[in-house]
Amino acid sequence: MPGRRPQWIIRIARERIDILFQLADKEFSKHPERSHRYVELARRISKKYNLRIPRKWKRRFCKSCYRFLKPGYNCRIRLSRGRIHYHCLECGRIMRFPYIREKKFKRRNKIERHTLKKGADEKIPINNNTTGREGWSQ
Repeated sequence: MPGRRPQWIIRIARERIDILFQLADKEFSKHPERSHRYVELARRISKKYNLRIPRKWKRRFCKSCYRFLKPGYNCRIRLSRGRIHYHCLECGRIMRFPYIREKKFKRRNKIERHTLKKGADEKIPINNNTTGREGWSQ
């Protein structure tokens, strides 16, 4: 009965997936077919070792034709109604992803910048009175 794969094998597989996507991104302008092949190999590794492709790379290939997507060359990106629309120009598929996380992150940064400008990050002294009766005399 086979056991689980060792952690070092899984770590190497993750590194290989990341390296293949980086190479696909770098090679796309000169050799687009080579970058499509790198995506195919990365998908194969992720299926073999049952690993998820990282979120930053998951949106960089078409879910229909499995081609590497480079915005402006073979893919068009539009924003509408809280979603990102990736339109593959190779096969015509439209992939939709929500961008709620990005909105939340932007909102948090805006709030943090606003509080830093106002000086709201100053430390407020805390009274360590355990009785809870400030100002009361006994």
